[in-house]
Amino acid sequence: MSLPWPDQLDLLIRSRTPILWIRSLEEERIDSLLQQAAQRLGGRSLWRWDFIDGLAGAPNREGEAARNPMAALAALDGLGAEGGGILVLRDFHRYCDDPGVCRRLRNLAVSLRQVPRTLVITAPDWQLPRELEDSITLLDLPLPEAGEIASLLGRIAEASGQPLDGPVLEQLTAACHGLSEQRVRQIAARALARRGQLGEADLAEVLEEKRQVIARTALLEYCPSEASTADIGGLEALKHWLEQRHRAFGDEAHAYGLPLPRGVLLVGPQGTGKSLTAKAIAHSWSMPLLRLDVGRLFAGLVGASEARTREMIQRAEAMAPCVLWIDEIDKGFGGDSRSDGGTSQRVLGTVLTWMAEKTSAVFVVATANGVDKLPAELLRKGRFDEIFLLDLPSAPERRAILDLQLRRRRPSHTLALEVLVDRTAGFSGAELEQTVIEAMHLAFAEQRDFGEADLIAAASQVVPLSRTAREQLEALKQWASSGRARPASTAPRD
Repeated sequence: MSLPWPDQLDLLIRSRTPILWIRSLEEERIDSLLQQAAQRLGGRSLWRWDFIDGLAGAPNREGEAARNPMAALAALDGLGAEGGGILVLRDFHRYCDDPGVCRRLRNLAVSLRQVPRTLVITAPDWQLPRELEDSITLLDLPLPEAGEIASLLGRIAEASGQPLDGPVLEQLTAACHGLSEQRVRQIAARALARRGQLGEADLAEVLEEKRQVIARTALLEYCPSEASTADIGGLEALKHWLEQRHRAFGDEAHAYGLPLPRGVLLVGPQGTGKSLTAKAIAHSWSMPLLRLDVGRLFAGLVGASEARTREMIQRAEAMAPCVLWIDEIDKGFGGDSRSDGGTSQRVLGTVLTWMAEKTSAVFVVATANGVDKLPAELLRKGRFDEIFLLDLPSAPERRAILDLQLRRRRPSHTLALEVLVDRTAGFSGAELEQTVIEAMHLAFAEQRDFGEADLIAAASQVVPLSRTAREQLEALKQWASSGRARPASTAPRD
């Protein structure tokens, strides 16, 4: 079991790790955590340097080495500290392509092992030069945990003269999970400016802040959804399975010994309800839905795709419990990795490792139209809890889908559907919906309400996917029938 983050930091400093890279944007929080670590480790000195202001925290040397990265490294030798010291270098990664700076860091990586001093470089991203890979130790700073958020909100509320009640503090803490300390402070500042106190009224503000955070990453899309499992016609086996998995997120399941569910892969032709199912899961489980377009993970710079993948995972875990919808995963990871220098394979490997080892309440829903391009390692047992085939709807399911679509538009309809169900064999759910819409267009053009004849006429104009892509659908069914996927429906096929 991994150590808590403060303990990891203490261990690295005590073991005289010469150069640390703390990967994070939260400079103020890093300063605070390093100050606490310096005190825990016997009162070590803490100094800071940035390009504009130079040295800070060193008596009689304030502002030294401003605009001079090499001088900042040289200044470490003259900073007296018998009990040890920590020098924080902000944005220093920008200067490490300079041969002199790089050589100086490599020399320090050797000499600092003999004295109780540590260099800490703070940067959100950094493609390490090859010669520095063995000299620098990476430490990721996770987003604030519940205890940190509760302590921060409690202190702010106390300072405002309006302490928070326990239940309200608990609610706000849970809502702020996934935000940086800076974002939490900003939300609190706006609340105090608006009402003079923190309270339940700030929950909506927190939700909006989370949406903006997700939007700013350009990696994930926050998808509000009103769909529920009642909006899905058929797929009873899948619905029952999802109900079981939802119960596994509770405290009772945890006490029983059940692990958190990993996710589900939904495979099937276009228009069979895969996307609707992903939205319905999030709404029915009262969880935020985050949509990932795999193409957004890939960037042109070397190492940038892997960095974007790590950021995506961090954002998703920070929003937990949530549903992560990986849309059309077969298109994102179905290409030839040789054409991109192996980037797609490395990104896929990062995602698969996370899926197999994650302990957070992120339920992954991946959708795919076909399996012929999916990597074999993605389909291996253990990546997903289950793989379901969403086939074209059977006659009873077509009736249910048509009735659902009609009642959505005409709640009290009494149309007979027997003939229409018969005429729409091989139609997908999306094609059935389009049939109803087309029938409405036909009737609306003649300024009357639509009826059974319009529906039959509209159905005759649709060329279903089951005819235009028959070979692909047959291959998909054959693949699933070999035991590689469970049928999402219990209804007998036509």
